[in-house]
Amino acid sequence: MSPTACALAAIALWATLASLGTALAHVPPFLLTGAALIVGSVPSWPLVLRDRAAWRVPPRTLALGIYGLFGFHFLLFIALRHAPPVEANLVNYLWPLGMVVMAPLFLPGMALRPVHVGAALLGFAGAALATLGARGSTDATAAGIGYWGFVPALGSAFIWASYSLWTRRVPPFPTAAIGLFGLVSGALSLLCHALLEPAVALSVRDWALIALCGLGPLGAAFFLWDRALKGGDARQIGILSYITPLASTALLMVVTSRPLSWSIALAAAMIVAAAGVGTRAR
Repeated sequence: MSPTACALAAIALWATLASLGTALAHVPPFLLTGAALIVGSVPSWPLVLRDRAAWRVPPRTLALGIYGLFGFHFLLFIALRHAPPVEANLVNYLWPLGMVVMAPLFLPGMALRPVHVGAALLGFAGAALATLGARGSTDATAAGIGYWGFVPALGSAFIWASYSLWTRRVPPFPTAAIGLFGLVSGALSLLCHALLEPAVALSVRDWALIALCGLGPLGAAFFLWDRALKGGDARQIGILSYITPLASTALLMVVTSRPLSWSIALAAAMIVAAAGVGTRAR
């Protein structure tokens, strides 16, 4: 597959994450995160059996992988439980814009120009509109949801943006090492589940959805994305990533049988426009 095809395949898988997370909202977040990440690591196991060096990475790189995979997904699943899922999903997808705005803080030789600041303001305005729209919605009022429910979504966006930038500051690692990140992160999450969450009985449907989540957006998507970034033009691939919030939100609205409101449509347009402007700026 070409780098562009790998990127588009990863984007298609990520577009299903919020819908799967919503369908599994009754599963404790540590259990869901842990089980899905371990399943997602399975495709790398045959590679390690052939070459054990594939998982030999410095402790700093392993810590970064755990920070990205465990932190991002745990906060996202928390957000989908404590905020209307469509709006929480939009706030979470500020991460492409976050990569642009935070690049000068993480990568030497990059400067933040006024156009970047303008794009950041437009993106956060879109997130605020999504938040206010959810605050006034019937679903949010009935559930007693407040603004705090969007904090985990914003935190997940920051973690993924910073993780993506930090991967360029560590020594190069093989794509198979992502399986190690997922395996360790999953084991850590299951330990937290055993210590902090009540035991639950999952149905066959629950396990099937967890396996689908692990093999797709929490598994294959990471391997595809890594191959795309290593073989293609990162700027072009970054622009492609802005398809994700639109596809994800559209799918989520279909799954939740929710009509398209003007606030959600405008918020999506603002976030995608801001990310596009910020990425194209030099």
